[in-house]
Amino acid sequence: MRSWKRVLVCGLGASGRAAVRLLVREGVDVLAVDERDGLDQQAARLELQAANCPVVLGVKHPPPGAFDAAVTSPGLSIGGPFLSEVRQRGIPVVSEVEVGWSRFGGRTIAVTGSNGKSSVVKALAECLRASGRTAVPCGNYGRPVCDVVWNEPQPDWLVIEVSSFQLETCIEFRPDMAVLLNLQPNHLDRHGSMEEYERLKVRIFAQQRGTDVAVIPADWMARHQGSVVGGGRWVTFGADLQADYRYEPGFLRERGGGAIEIAGSSFDNPVLGPNAAALYGAARSAGIDADWIRNALVNFEPLPHRAQGVGVWNGVTYVDDSKATNLAAMMASIRMQSKPVWLIAGGRPKESCFQAARGRLREQVRGVFLIGEAAAAMAAEWGDVVSCEECGTLECAVAAARRAARPGEVVLLAPACTAFDQFPSYAARGDRFQNILVEKD
Repeated sequence: MRSWKRVLVCGLGASGRAAVRLLVREGVDVLAVDERDGLDQQAARLELQAANCPVVLGVKHPPPGAFDAAVTSPGLSIGGPFLSEVRQRGIPVVSEVEVGWSRFGGRTIAVTGSNGKSSVVKALAECLRASGRTAVPCGNYGRPVCDVVWNEPQPDWLVIEVSSFQLETCIEFRPDMAVLLNLQPNHLDRHGSMEEYERLKVRIFAQQRGTDVAVIPADWMARHQGSVVGGGRWVTFGADLQADYRYEPGFLRERGGGAIEIAGSSFDNPVLGPNAAALYGAARSAGIDADWIRNALVNFEPLPHRAQGVGVWNGVTYVDDSKATNLAAMMASIRMQSKPVWLIAGGRPKESCFQAARGRLREQVRGVFLIGEAAAAMAAEWGDVVSCEECGTLECAVAAARRAARPGEVVLLAPACTAFDQFPSYAARGDRFQNILVEKD
C-alpha cells in the first residue's frame, strides 16, 4: 500500500479530500473523481486542483488508465455500478480509513456496531486524554483518518468509528483494539440482508493477531470466535454475570472484583449501560486507571441529537434523538425514557418492515406523529396498537405533539429513518426540531 504510484480517489466528500491531500504529499500521482457535479464538488475541485491534483466531476464510469488502487469514500457501495466496474478492471478498492491507518505510527482503537458508536468513541478519547495520552476521535465520527495523519504532530492514539460502509473496503486494517458494541437491523437497503451486514461488521477483527484485543458482547463470543480469521485476545462485556466487564445499575464491574460507580451519568441505563461496559473493557485493556474512566463517564457531555434533552415547556420534556435513524435505535430511545412518550417518527426508511416496534409502542407510547416518506407505512403497521397521526412535516408534528402532551410526559423525536427526504442530514432535522420549540416558546 505504501508503494502506490498512481491512485484513483472516488468521491470528494471530507474523507476523499483528506485522502488526496495525504497521497499527494507522499508524491503519489492522484486523479480524483466524483459522480456528482454540484456546488460542493466544484468547491472541492478548486481546493484539490490548487494541491496539484486533477479532478473530474460528473463521471459515470471510471476513467481509463492504470491505477494501483482506488481509494473510496463510504458513500459509494462496493456493489454499485461505479465500484463494480473498477473491480472488474482488477483495481483494488480500499477504504480511506485503511489508507490513513496504514500511515499511522501510534496505536488504534476501532469501534463499530449499529448504535452508540460515536458516544463510545468520544468517551474513549476523553479517557485516554485524562490519563495523559494524546488521542483523536476520527473516522465516521470526527475528522477523516487521513486528515489526522496528514497533520502533525500525530497523537498517541486514534479512536476510530468504523461503519459497515467503511468495513466493506478494508483489506489489511488491523486495530490494536477492536470493539463491536451491538448489532441490530441497519443499512439493509445497502447490504441486502442481516447476514451480509453481520459479516461486514465482524471484519473489524479479521486481521488481529497476538496481543491485539477484540471486545465483543458476551453472548456473541462463542458464535464468532471461530468464524472470523483473527488471532487476538478476546474480551467480553454486557449485563451477563459471566462477562469480563459488565453493567449493572449504577456500576461497571470487572471480573475479579474491580468496579466503578457511574450512577447519574448518561450511561447509567439499560440501553447505554452495555456500551459503557464495552468502553470500560477497552479502556482497561489500554492500561487506563479505573478512576480516570469513572471521571470521564460521570462528566461525559452527550453528543448533539442523541437523546439530547432540549428543554421543558409547560411541564412537558422535549428530547431530540434525531440520530435514531433505524428502528432498533428508535426502540432504544423510547426505552430510555422514564415517562410516557409522544413520539415523532418517520422520514426516508432504511427498513421495509416496522412490526418489531409494536410491543415497545404499546407499552410506553401514548401516540405517534408521523412525517416524511415512511409515514403511511408506519401508520399501517402501528395504527392498531397506538394512535397514529400523519402530519407530513416536522413543524406540523411538533404542533400536534404540543397539543397532545400533558405535564409529566415526553415528546421524543426518534424518527427510525434517515432525514434525506426533507433535510440534508439528521443534524439538520434535529436543529430544526429544537428551533421550532424555541420559535413557539
